[in-house]
Amino acid sequence: MTVRDVFLPVAAQPSVDALVDMSRRAEERGYERVWLPETWGRDAVTTLTSIAERTDEVGIGTSLLNVYSRSPALLGQTAATLQEVSDGRFRAGIGPSGPIVIEAWHGVEFDRPLKRTREAVEIVKLVLSGEAVEYDGDVFSLSGFRLRCDPPEPAPGVDAGGLGPKSVELAGRFADGWHALLLTPDGLRDRLEDFERGCSLGDDDIDDKRVTLSLPCCALADRERARELARQHLAFYVGGMGTFYRDALARQGYEETANEISARWASGEKDAAVDAVGDDLLDSLAAAGTPEECRERIETFEAIDGVDAVSVSFPRAADREVIDATMDALAP
Repeated sequence: MTVRDVFLPVAAQPSVDALVDMSRRAEERGYERVWLPETWGRDAVTTLTSIAERTDEVGIGTSLLNVYSRSPALLGQTAATLQEVSDGRFRAGIGPSGPIVIEAWHGVEFDRPLKRTREAVEIVKLVLSGEAVEYDGDVFSLSGFRLRCDPPEPAPGVDAGGLGPKSVELAGRFADGWHALLLTPDGLRDRLEDFERGCSLGDDDIDDKRVTLSLPCCALADRERARELARQHLAFYVGGMGTFYRDALARQGYEETANEISARWASGEKDAAVDAVGDDLLDSLAAAGTPEECRERIETFEAIDGVDAVSVSFPRAADREVIDATMDALAP
């Protein structure tokens, strides 16, 4: 059965308390888990600790911590600690992020993202096992240490993010799950084939893995406002966040549109970039409109075989009123 999660806002919020309040609301409305991204705002670890201490049942997770700004061993320590403070409610999501954030914000070369992600996943799992970490990889070599505290029981799942075929295959082969985003229903089915192939290569049962789709959602009585907020959100990611999202859209049959959005955004024509996100593309990538329309649209994604959870995410320009209204309208 597909469950429904909440992907807490990427955009800056007034306070940590606001994110805690959203998580409490998600818990009260019956969502299974709240996921928190880490970009260039508040760090996810401190914030999730606050959420864990002030909620009772809702799961918590990182989606995603990048594999460049923290060492794999530190990612493992962090996962163990968050599992402890949440009383077993934590799930780790890690991934490479993208060169804009890694190089321009963290000042680290965006080198070998697939290899680095694979090795990070393997090392985090070794740390969480409590055994001595002996690892000789192409990027990382570790020897002689084990987790100094008791390992978490149970160990939290370690998921990987990915947009392209190889990164999704990697998630299926080495991680416990995959975090998907910016995918049409057909595009999601294609990538699920890559995920299944990765599971086979890793000699793992796909039923033991978890696929979580982050779906931009905006459910308001004011239909046009909801759709405009979602349109702006998609244009920002395709046009303003490097080539990853543009390439992902092109792979799904929207190459001309993806290039137009990117070109318009780069030339400063942001309104034109938003306008280039037509109704067909908007409805293929998001659930935006009236509450009734959004519930119907999100159910389309939930019905796709292989999707275990759909995470309700919000447009980056959404204010608290929009976030609360959407969360309430799409509660499971």
